[in-house]
Amino acid sequence: MNINILKSKIHRATITMANLNYIGSIAIDEDLMEAANLIENEKVEIFNINNGERLATYVIKGTRGSGIISLNGAAARKAMAGDLIIIVSYATMDFEEAKKFKPSIVFPDSNNQIK
Repeated sequence: MNINILKSKIHRATITMANLNYIGSIAIDEDLMEAANLIENEKVEIFNINNGERLATYVIKGTRGSGIISLNGAAARKAMAGDLIIIVSYATMDFEEAKKFKPSIVFPDSNNQIK
């Protein structure tokens, strides 16, 4: 039996910009992507702490060390600069493997730098 389990989480990142006219996605600082074990084009769910909005999109690389967290395209309607969000992704794995799996969880500071 396979189940979906938490693979990656960036907890309380700060939106730095929302770009309605971009094609889509969420741009995440490459340092945060690596720390959270996220890859480009991976599906993620976004939970906006400020307004309760939830959405799904995909990851694109943001400039390393910049602290960028940018919601793009239609998703830009769901958040504004300064909002706190949680970014999560899941993996599907065998039930026994899932019992032993440890997700990558990152707690960035207010500038989206790794603490």
